[in-house]
Amino acid sequence: MIKGLIAPILTPFDNELKVNQIMYNDLAQNLMENGCSGLAPFGTTGEALSVGNKERMEAIEGLVKSGINPKTLIPGTGLCNLPDTIEITKHAIDLGCLGAMTLPPFYFKGMSDDGLYEYFEKLIDGVNDQRLKIYLYHIPQVSGVGLSIDLVQKLKSSYPDFIIGIKDSSGVWENTEALLKINGLVVYPGAELPVIEAIKLGAPGCISATANLNSKDISEVIDLCHAGEWEEAEELQKKVKSVRQLFQDYAPIPAQKSLLALQTKNTMWNNLRPPFIPISEHKTNELANKLKSDYGFIF
Repeated sequence: MIKGLIAPILTPFDNELKVNQIMYNDLAQNLMENGCSGLAPFGTTGEALSVGNKERMEAIEGLVKSGINPKTLIPGTGLCNLPDTIEITKHAIDLGCLGAMTLPPFYFKGMSDDGLYEYFEKLIDGVNDQRLKIYLYHIPQVSGVGLSIDLVQKLKSSYPDFIIGIKDSSGVWENTEALLKINGLVVYPGAELPVIEAIKLGAPGCISATANLNSKDISEVIDLCHAGEWEEAEELQKKVKSVRQLFQDYAPIPAQKSLLALQTKNTMWNNLRPPFIPISEHKTNELANKLKSDYGFIF
């Protein structure tokens, strides 16, 4: 497992809306130098479902070629069809990535646990590689298809060497708490808000979108927890929570990209693939000013 903070890294696009590999590599390097222990390319924050298979594979290859250790990468590979999911999962394994973060098939709603179980069963059989490590991805409020506790338990029991962990982005603490009780399952909360409580129950850290802008403080909270310095962690967590909650008042992905554009003086960070659109200059400045005045951010 990766112990610490994992960033679901934002995906930069050039003015023709192609993945900008140089910007991607630079952001990855910056995050790894500023507190992150790992990266989760092509999750929700990375606009994954707006990026094609070939683009994803080329971009992750580019990260590795730039010097990012593949053992710090858990790329998103979950799609609605098995052939494409198998293809990009195999690619991640062959690159030496630590694992693959995999959504359930999410187009058809109301499917049974049996159907979802069979999807992952066919994925494991299709990849057919002892190196396979799957981190399930539970974000039902976006995907529309969740992973029940019973299903996760069954998958872990049936495939203990392949189903390694889960990112729980439900935002429901009771769900995260129940997952943490599953023997041998690595559980990453999908935000920093409950990370202290989660670490007390055995979580190694969290996977947080705001790591793209606030990696130092979030990673310090996690490090303090692992060092047993709970009071110091709780104190810093007050600031970390406030920053996260401030972002939630804006469109998080466009807002983070607009702030990176300010920080780097590179307007291409404002580029998003439809249906996302940039936030207004007024909103960007409003958010930046709050972060500067209240939390000491530098833009």
